[in-house]
Amino acid sequence: MTWLKLVVRYLQYHKLKTSILIASIFMTAFLPITILILLSEFNEKIVSRAQTTPLVVGAKGSGLDLTLNALYFTTKRSETIPYATRNEIHKTGWARAIPLYAKFTARDFTIVGTTLDYFRYRNLKLASGTPLSRLGDCVVGSSVADKLNLQPGDQLLSDPDNVLDLGGQYPLKMLVRGILEPTSTPDDGAVFVDLKTAWVIEGLGHGHQNLEEEKDELKVEVRSDGTLQATAAVLPFMEITDANIDSFHFHGETGKFPVTAVIAVPPDQKSETLLMGYFEVADDGTQMVSPLGVITELMSLVFQVKKFFDLNAILIAISTAFLLLLVLILSQRLRQREMQTMFKLGCSRGTLFLLQSSEIAILFLFSSLLVAMAAGIVWFMAGNLVQSLLIGSHV
Repeated sequence: MTWLKLVVRYLQYHKLKTSILIASIFMTAFLPITILILLSEFNEKIVSRAQTTPLVVGAKGSGLDLTLNALYFTTKRSETIPYATRNEIHKTGWARAIPLYAKFTARDFTIVGTTLDYFRYRNLKLASGTPLSRLGDCVVGSSVADKLNLQPGDQLLSDPDNVLDLGGQYPLKMLVRGILEPTSTPDDGAVFVDLKTAWVIEGLGHGHQNLEEEKDELKVEVRSDGTLQATAAVLPFMEITDANIDSFHFHGETGKFPVTAVIAVPPDQKSETLLMGYFEVADDGTQMVSPLGVITELMSLVFQVKKFFDLNAILIAISTAFLLLLVLILSQRLRQREMQTMFKLGCSRGTLFLLQSSEIAILFLFSSLLVAMAAGIVWFMAGNLVQSLLIGSHV
């Protein structure tokens, strides 16, 4: 196998040329394969989430925005519907209704106001701590706990709606009651609170200090009739404790309070059809969408766009092949004297052809091995990469 040693020695001697050729072949093949792996994993995860969510009700507008808010807790959707919509769905008897209010954030993680029924529906279990038990409690997903280093008993402050608006909603300091087990879904990146707690953050409910016990003259002034009056220095509580929880109250009718979406879970296909027909003719500013249909339409558009990337990859591959051919032709001319010397030493023309073709074969073989190794790493990490992408899409 003397000819093989000559080929290997030649490639080793011309390190720069060999490295450039291998890198060109590697990048040409690796990028399309990586896109295919990640897109397939993304499609599987996003479709599986939609398959477990039959119907979603929300304000009329973009069905995609509504679906992303209900499934992935994006906070860019500002449209809301009244909480009474949940009761309306429940009264029909055609579906179980789970309200969601995903509008605010805590340390850039979405705060999801909902009911305990959501935890049962998504089969969310606690890894540590206790469930939600009162106003101001929160339960965080595993990714939130890991990134913020949270434990049961810690406190988490909601992000202010507008840090420049001193008259806006005040942040709420929430008590972390529990940490959820990992689910590899967007639930891992959410902060779950009771629906009423989300309304407190909205400013629909608040508590006040006991003026009789207040000693700070800047916060209390005495009227001419001897009664106490709070000054502008008395602000709504930023923390709900055992001492002040009884002072918290809401203004207005609960049925008119906002939610961003309601997940409807019908028991069978007949109930689903009836419910969709019910909202189809409703003229109350609401709409019902099928997340699976919305996501399927989205992914079909994505795959159509991918065709252009595939065409681009083919063109790049052809261009790379022509460049490699040009390099080999120029290299052949530069090595003409070398080939003549080897021919005079007794090498046949067949052996010379074998040497040159072996060089090309080794380059492609080594590049293919690198592509296979890199693709294997991407395939192994694809689940985590896509999961982090989906969890990170909440804001």
